[in-house]
Amino acid sequence: MKSITPKTLFLIPLLVLFISCRKQAQPTTEVNFYDTELFREVQLKGIFEDSKTFVDLVPKMPLGQVIEIYEDQKSAPDFNLERFVQEYFNDQATAVLQFETDTTKSMYEHISSIWPKLTRGPDSIIPYSSRLALPFQYVVPGGRFKEIYYWDSYFTLEGLLVDGQDELADNMVANFTHLIDSLGFIPNGTRDYYLSRSQPPFYAMMVTAVNRKDSLGLVDYLPALVREYSFWMEGNDRLDNEERAVRYVVKINDSTVLNRYWDSGLSPRPEAYKEDLHLAADIAGEEKKQELYTNLRAGAASGWDYSSRWYQEEGDFSSTSTARIAAVDLNCLLYFLETQIANAYRMQGDKQNEQKFSAAARERENRIRQIFWDPEHEFFMDYNFNKEELTDEFTLAATYPLYFRIASEAQAKGVRDRLMKDFLKDGGLLTTLKNTGQQWDAPNGWAPLQWMAVRGLLNYGYDEEAREIMTRWLAVNERVYMNTGKMMEKYNVEDISLISGGGEYKTQDGFGWTNGVALGFRKILDEMGSKPTVTDQEHGL
Repeated sequence: MKSITPKTLFLIPLLVLFISCRKQAQPTTEVNFYDTELFREVQLKGIFEDSKTFVDLVPKMPLGQVIEIYEDQKSAPDFNLERFVQEYFNDQATAVLQFETDTTKSMYEHISSIWPKLTRGPDSIIPYSSRLALPFQYVVPGGRFKEIYYWDSYFTLEGLLVDGQDELADNMVANFTHLIDSLGFIPNGTRDYYLSRSQPPFYAMMVTAVNRKDSLGLVDYLPALVREYSFWMEGNDRLDNEERAVRYVVKINDSTVLNRYWDSGLSPRPEAYKEDLHLAADIAGEEKKQELYTNLRAGAASGWDYSSRWYQEEGDFSSTSTARIAAVDLNCLLYFLETQIANAYRMQGDKQNEQKFSAAARERENRIRQIFWDPEHEFFMDYNFNKEELTDEFTLAATYPLYFRIASEAQAKGVRDRLMKDFLKDGGLLTTLKNTGQQWDAPNGWAPLQWMAVRGLLNYGYDEEAREIMTRWLAVNERVYMNTGKMMEKYNVEDISLISGGGEYKTQDGFGWTNGVALGFRKILDEMGSKPTVTDQEHGL
């Protein structure tokens, strides 16, 4: 058994931190800070280059008092908004990661040495902070991301396991189990402004990874796995021909239910306030603006913020329609969650529930193969349930059915052919085939998607193709590291003389999931000499 399980160390801190998180889930006073004049003025006047900076600052007193002081002072002739913020807010627990790289170390030695610099927690409760406190240590991505993020953490965790950091990996899972137990779901990240959405559900993948040496440990996490599943399937019983989408579930036809990315908010994201308002400026009508805000928030929930993958109209960012799309990657992840719940029930000897979740997984597996497959292009695509048709966007989300061994042999070959013909560039795989200026489009490549593609190809025996992708990806990682001393959030895989570009913020360094995938790829390549394919147990299936 692992040293940390939901049944042991959780019990004492959970009650205290549950109360803390529930308080932080609501405005810290009777005032909703993100709907105040002070918040809007600071964000729109561009006092900070990055909208996330202000929401991460900590008020020096209850926000209600800060608002009252602002109301009293704002009309004074000498009032200075920037000076006011400096006086009543500080950057406690929000410092950007800074470190000096020892250039005598290899990239892999650097990654091993940087884990302590990216590690935070256990958290103390900081009054009035937007940060949600966590009971165990965890690894942050780096750069502007100074809190834990949901889907990032799986790929980081894989690197921790390669590096022998088993206890820290266990702690990561323990924190996510805590969030499920206390909040009912895992938010996008551990900030109160993320509480309206989740992210790609990699929790079952993390649980499986830390239990590879003792698969029976999966049973300890069964209540949390079931609760995670209930969150994603909430509203399923309310779907009908009139109401075809409820929260994260959508009805495709008379009997088919799939999932989408979604967010309950109808306003600009606090951490990207001015950017969202600017994008919505030319849209007529408050209802249409709110629809865009929901779709932008859903895009953030997908982790692909942003990409032509979500556009309804070619080249038009404001046509982002994430919440209208059943996403192939999301449904593959939920398939895996269903299989792992079934496995845990089997270990418990609960045949009824094992059969229930096994049947749900088989049904979803068939839907994925049928609904998301484009036979003309021989590629997996997302499904726009409003238009009742597949989208025409080629993206690396198509590799998820290979990762989870859902694709048929013929389907896997079609995806392999397209990847090697169109997606593979000098530095690895493109995210999409369109260059829109968005960070989840060409020319950028991202570590988590390289991982899903490589593992998927290995599952179907495409070892040389996987080796080529890994080799090219690690080469660009090493080149940038040698030139900058840093591991980046993303890379330009078309022009490998560059780093990356596009998106809402500057290129970040650190970087959790890039570190994890680099270590994971090195391990796979080391093993491929004598053992060219990974086993099911190593894969986590």
